[in-house]
Amino acid sequence: MLILKTKITHIALLFVTLFLAGIEVKAQQAPIFTNYSNSYAYANAGYAGMSEGINVLGLYRMQWAGFTDIDGNEIAPTTFLLSGDMPFTKLHGGLGFSIMQDKLGFENNVNVGLGYSFHADLGGSTLGIGVAGTLLNRTVDFSQLHPNQEGDPLIQGLGEESAMMFDFNVGLFWQIPDSFFLGLSVVNVLESMSEALNDNSESSASFTTDRTFYAVAGYPFQFEDMPYLTFVPSASVMSNIASTQFNASARVIYNNVFSLGVNYRFQESIGLMAGISIKDLTIAYSYDINTLGLGLPGSHEIGLSYCFKLDLDRTPRDYRSVRYL
Repeated sequence: MLILKTKITHIALLFVTLFLAGIEVKAQQAPIFTNYSNSYAYANAGYAGMSEGINVLGLYRMQWAGFTDIDGNEIAPTTFLLSGDMPFTKLHGGLGFSIMQDKLGFENNVNVGLGYSFHADLGGSTLGIGVAGTLLNRTVDFSQLHPNQEGDPLIQGLGEESAMMFDFNVGLFWQIPDSFFLGLSVVNVLESMSEALNDNSESSASFTTDRTFYAVAGYPFQFEDMPYLTFVPSASVMSNIASTQFNASARVIYNNVFSLGVNYRFQESIGLMAGISIKDLTIAYSYDINTLGLGLPGSHEIGLSYCFKLDLDRTPRDYRSVRYL
């Protein structure tokens, strides 16, 4: 009973800390995932190789499904993420990659990243220290936009414009085996700027990458009298300084096969999550019910992941990730 009370205290502190960090604002430009634990390989370079095999994930999100503009164009955000990571013992760490396509209205972003994480043994826990280089191709069709002011100098003379930009991500991911985990990371550290989009334009408009800060934490544990159940509360904060998003979620996993959960996105939505694992294959689905009160449709998200187990010389302290359960 004392152990359970201690765990509940840790969970309460976790949620209070991250809630206070994200309570002030409610918008965010970066892609939004209800199953945010599935995006660690993209959002936190330090996570690469922290589990027990080669992990490959495909994640597709359709936000506000069916949402259109005044001309009937479908402008709902859609995001596809393909990521993978694996331990690499010869380099004392792990490798990770990600490919993401994010579409919002008449904007299309394709991001490719490759990273390395050094794993430091802290005696009973492991700290992943990672860095990843990224290439972002951003395309916007300005001819489809309807500015409030005709002849807006910011977009006048622009059609479909595209630019390629380089940036890098950094991250720390700390985990205690079968216990607490904490991740801190920054995506697009340089906030790189492209060249002017159109030399003939009256403006010097340019594309920039979106610097975004992430924090995630969780405390998975099993009930002593119900060892077949794993309870996984977690929380995340995502911020670009101008706007911040807070998520809190909880999942229950039965026999490492079935999972049910709920996610609350502060002042935006309530997400219902479900998943099933068949050996090393996991299928996950979530549906977000909007709480904004603006008549926006719901959001769908589906993920498919597979873990290729590796025969590694690992010590008993290594943590089994609940990310793919």
